[in-house]
Amino acid sequence: MQKSLNDSLPREIVMATEEDRAELMKLYKIQIGKEFCPWTEDYPSNETIDFDLSRDALFVMKEGGRIIAAVSIEEEEEVDKLKCWNQELLPAGELARLAVLPEKQGQGIAKQMLKFGMKELKKRGSRSIHFLVNKYNEKAIRSYAEFRFDVVGECYLFDEDFLCYEKAL
Repeated sequence: MQKSLNDSLPREIVMATEEDRAELMKLYKIQIGKEFCPWTEDYPSNETIDFDLSRDALFVMKEGGRIIAAVSIEEEEEVDKLKCWNQELLPAGELARLAVLPEKQGQGIAKQMLKFGMKELKKRGSRSIHFLVNKYNEKAIRSYAEFRFDVVGECYLFDEDFLCYEKAL
């Protein structure tokens, strides 16, 4: 368990439960309309949460019992089928739906969630991680730089231009 920057409330990353649903939906909905966020009123949905919960694939960071961030282990066939991924690094895992409360952004929480997600993927047997980043999202690209992901290609999916990021675990 980590302390928050103000050292008053402990932070922990745990698997999400059904009891977290309403708070998760609020976290997801608050992201809508932010620059480079492709989410809509229809996505992510309760069905998305159902799918993630059914696979034990949704994790939340709580601070004093309140959800401040979330990340999911994704299964997205369209992304997995891209030809740019290194076949020697299969099986690969993907992280998605990373969200941090706006008032908690800039504190390294997204990086902590990514580190946790990568450890979890490795525990589950993935040899690598791959994911897509909007190619114009400079803030995300800068934050991923310290992880030294390889940019292995570009694609157009879900009505957006993406860079394809990959890294051995």
